[in-house]
Amino acid sequence: MKDYHINIFYSTDDGGYIADIPDLQSCSAFGETPEEALSQVQQAKLAWLEAAREEGKPIPPPRYRPVIYQIAS
Repeated sequence: MKDYHINIFYSTDDGGYIADIPDLQSCSAFGETPEEALSQVQQAKLAWLEAAREEGKPIPPPRYRPVIYQIAS
């Protein structure tokens, strides 16, 4: 099964790492290290999906694919 793409980048404004999942609107997390940001966004993803299911909202399939992956395939 294909999973959601996760972006992780350093934010100088926040003084730490931001992880986000482009396919899940407003699903992001913060961490002092890339590993912490990844762990936090994985928890946020589970909460996002659970809330969508409970509210009967559609869950988008994983679609976001950065150009680098498209070129490599």
